[in-house]
Amino acid sequence: MAFPPRELYERLLYSLTDSYPAVVSSSLHLYPNSSTTCFIRGSIWFDSGFELRVFEYLDLSDGELLNYSYTVFYGEERVGWFDPQPHPELPALAGTFPHHYHASPDIKHNRQPAPGINFTEPNLPTLIAHVASLTRPANAH
Repeated sequence: MAFPPRELYERLLYSLTDSYPAVVSSSLHLYPNSSTTCFIRGSIWFDSGFELRVFEYLDLSDGELLNYSYTVFYGEERVGWFDPQPHPELPALAGTFPHHYHASPDIKHNRQPAPGINFTEPNLPTLIAHVASLTRPANAH
């Protein structure tokens, strides 16, 4: 399955609060970069106090994600992020290579597999489910 056409992907982006009860607001926008590519930027805020900052670079003609960055915040605290930086030296990540999630503790080095994250389908449903399942950080006020 490839990314949906632009119109359908925009419908997903602009209807998150209607489609996902845990999402209270979103500033995601699609910005055309050329006749075939676009950027998606913005944040999704959750009823739990979490924020998901989203960056995607999408090739609409091929229907694939060229690059992304998804970062989870609680207030000003970065609690995790997803990225596709390859780490072939880590066998535990092979199942979702190159996609992985950085999590606490030791957020920079604690890399975990990222099932459901890929370059060929929208990642937002997986990301929203992930953030909606998080609990407030222990040191949060």
